[in-house]
Amino acid sequence: MLFFIRKFIQGNFKNNDVKIAIVASKFNEIVTHHLVDGALATLKQFGVNEKNIDVYWVPGAFEIGFTAKKIMLSDKYDGIMTLGAVIRGETDHYSMIIQNVTSTIMQINLETKIPVTFGILTTDDIEQALQRVGLKAGNEGSSTAQTLLEMISLNKMMN
Repeated sequence: MLFFIRKFIQGNFKNNDVKIAIVASKFNEIVTHHLVDGALATLKQFGVNEKNIDVYWVPGAFEIGFTAKKIMLSDKYDGIMTLGAVIRGETDHYSMIIQNVTSTIMQINLETKIPVTFGILTTDDIEQALQRVGLKAGNEGSSTAQTLLEMISLNKMMN
């Protein structure tokens, strides 16, 4: 059975006149600063004006959800990017934090009229986290920024 696609819709990076909020965790700052730097470089590469990007630094990953929700309710932004690093360590704290942060960000994403992207690293150790911010491969902050730009574009097409 053949299916014919009537219309193919996907986001693009052409509309760079957008206002973006980045919510980043200060905890594991050696990692999260690289995430934010990667995100900012990518947004700049795609032509987003620096004046249209606000970075909100929060104490830890747990506080990202609260801040993202407040930002969402402000109606000032076209999209929100969440960045952080939760590193396993030797306690159960890791599982509790990442499960709650993931769930909260997903819930905010479902409630809002704007896209919220998830750029929270979950790794077993600091070395793995550093690898994911550019030491060996790409920067997860950069990937999250690209995803946000694409979703902002797609969101505007659907309105």
